Amino acid sequence: MQGVIEGAGEVRLQPITQTLETNYMPYAMSVIVSRALPEIDGFKPSHRKLLYTMYKMGLLTGARTKSANVVGATMKLNPHGDSAIYETMVRLARGNESLLHPYVDSKGNFGKAYSRDMMYAASRYTEVKLDAICKELFGDIDKDTVDFVDNYDNTMKEPTLLPAAFPTVLVNANTGIAVSMASSICPFNLQEVCETTIALLKNPEHEIASTLKAPDFPGGGQILYNRDQLDKIYSTGRGGIRVRGTYTYDADNHCIDITQIPPTTTIEAVIDKVVDLVKAGKMREIADIRDETGLPGLKITVDLKRGVDPDKLMRKLYQMTPLEDTFSCNFNVLIAGMPRVMGVRELLSEWIAFRVECIRRRTHYDLVKAQDKLHLLQGLQKILLDIDKAIAIVRQTEEESEVVPNLMIGFGIDQIQAEYVAEIKLRHLNREYILKRTAEIQELEKKIQELQAILDSKKLVKRIIVDELKQVSAQYGQPRKSAIVYDVDEEEIEEEIPDYAVHLFLTKEGYFKKVTPQSLRMSGDHKLKEGDEIAQAVESTNNVSLLFFTDRCQVYKAHAFDFDDTKVSLLGDYIPAKMGMDEGERVVKMVVTQDYSGFLLFFFENGKAAKVELNRYETKQNRRKLVGAYSDKSVLVDILHGLEDGEVLMKSTSSRMLLLHTGALTPKATRDTQGVQVMTQRKAHRLESVRPFEEGMVHNANRYRVKSLPAIGALPAAEDLGEQLTL
Repeated sequence: MQGVIEGAGEVRLQPITQTLETNYMPYAMSVIVSRALPEIDGFKPSHRKLLYTMYKMGLLTGARTKSANVVGATMKLNPHGDSAIYETMVRLARGNESLLHPYVDSKGNFGKAYSRDMMYAASRYTEVKLDAICKELFGDIDKDTVDFVDNYDNTMKEPTLLPAAFPTVLVNANTGIAVSMASSICPFNLQEVCETTIALLKNPEHEIASTLKAPDFPGGGQILYNRDQLDKIYSTGRGGIRVRGTYTYDADNHCIDITQIPPTTTIEAVIDKVVDLVKAGKMREIADIRDETGLPGLKITVDLKRGVDPDKLMRKLYQMTPLEDTFSCNFNVLIAGMPRVMGVRELLSEWIAFRVECIRRRTHYDLVKAQDKLHLLQGLQKILLDIDKAIAIVRQTEEESEVVPNLMIGFGIDQIQAEYVAEIKLRHLNREYILKRTAEIQELEKKIQELQAILDSKKLVKRIIVDELKQVSAQYGQPRKSAIVYDVDEEEIEEEIPDYAVHLFLTKEGYFKKVTPQSLRMSGDHKLKEGDEIAQAVESTNNVSLLFFTDRCQVYKAHAFDFDDTKVSLLGDYIPAKMGMDEGERVVKMVVTQDYSGFLLFFFENGKAAKVELNRYETKQNRRKLVGAYSDKSVLVDILHGLEDGEVLMKSTSSRMLLLHTGALTPKATRDTQGVQVMTQRKAHRLESVRPFEEGMVHNANRYRVKSLPAIGALPAAEDLGEQLTL
């Protein structure tokens, strides 16, 4: 018989607050404190564990080793899986080009930060070692400069921070997303960071922007200088930096070579966006675009059509593609286990405090070592007074355990000194050896005084930091990669639409054609589907706006230049498909306008008419679809577009006709207004047609004019029953 588990199957209610506190909050804190956010040394835990493992493997000075070896060794500190560790290594590697100053000297394919599709090779194929700059990360780590803690299984120790000799937190970019918060730190030039830190050490009120000019991205690009935005970032740690790609123009091949892109995008994203713009007809100047990235580095080539101005096209590309983008800054750093968003001044001040503590701990470590050594040598100096006596004491002592006590009594030294003397090799019990060792006493006493002076003086500690920063700057500094553009051209580039005469045709079935006059003259009859016919024909230009009203009370907006020039011998574009209309939706009217001037007249079967200003259909966001384009209370008969008021001839199924002057209608504010009753309809009859009135359409126009509305209209006179009234 199987045992019964107590409580199995029971449903117990638990307050949501308790669930959050016991389950979610520990997870959130773990992500914030132990995974996603960098600390004052500039590293996340995964970075620190990897670099420390490589340091312990001797990869700071030795030859490269397979990346797989490093990944395996790092799992002793970071048990999150080999793929996660290797991805961390890839970003730190020189070959990936993610960092201004890479920490890993790599050999092999590590992918590229600026490419989405260029993947890195497997860890068994690549080789790594620590880059030379890592000497500044681990130089003092064995001198108790930082705290060490147990790893996850308590089998070895790992540092909580790395005693970096320069502000790595600002030199290399770092981004991370935690729970409810994120961090995004842009990189700065090493020389500028060191210079700014030195200036702050000398003067806490130093103006940051005078030495820290702007960020410096590993991929280069052009930084569009905005002093207000930079001051905001420097003071609050939040803000945005606009970065542009750089290009050169190849006059021989009439093409643009883009060689640097913003850090927020990739080659593929840029090309995809340009291709979409070309397909949408918004980038007509480009003949071809391709990725020519190779060993020399990043390169996107854009072939131009004849007569295109490359500089003007690039300004357009900057506005419409990721070739100009904003790097959002959020300087969120863990300080003593607490996340804090800080400006550059505060961040450097925290780093200075951290580095001061490292220097003090290192100095104290050296001081204790020097004092211990001095203590031993002082005991050895007393032996110098009578070496024979020391030998005699050892020889005459019967038990080994009594040697140290007897030496202590014989020379007046303590146990530590006596132990040291007792361990001296027989070959070293000569006057020359002892004199050489005791000669160090004066040097040690001087060194101890210097070390103690450093501990007693904050000024000396800061001087040491300044000297180290100058050394790092001189040894590892490099020119800026990102150029700073102070005079930013903010001119909006309007798309130049070639304007020429066209004929626009719309069929009853919803097919649209845009035909040039020359093509129309050279062509024959229209090609139409069986049973279809031309519903509208308009002479216009290529840059007009088109409004396609449908039987679902919706209007779809487009431009004539959105459609390719075609021939009358082709069917043309099927508007429901081109505009993405709803299934079964049908075009009932096309309205052509240059500037949304004039008004629309909507006539319904119930005899009502609505007058709406055409600019009611103009939107600032250039929306392509508007619902509620007209009233759905009655079936639509026709839509007329007028620039000035005039007369229209209305005819009902009862054969009655009415001449309406559009000035009698007041424009309505809403598009879907029901309108006003104009032509009264008798039972079972409806408004059949509407047509702009022209002289000669009827013999006696006054017969059909009325003094007041609504009106039923007049029956046609005998002389008006001809073909000219067929509407």
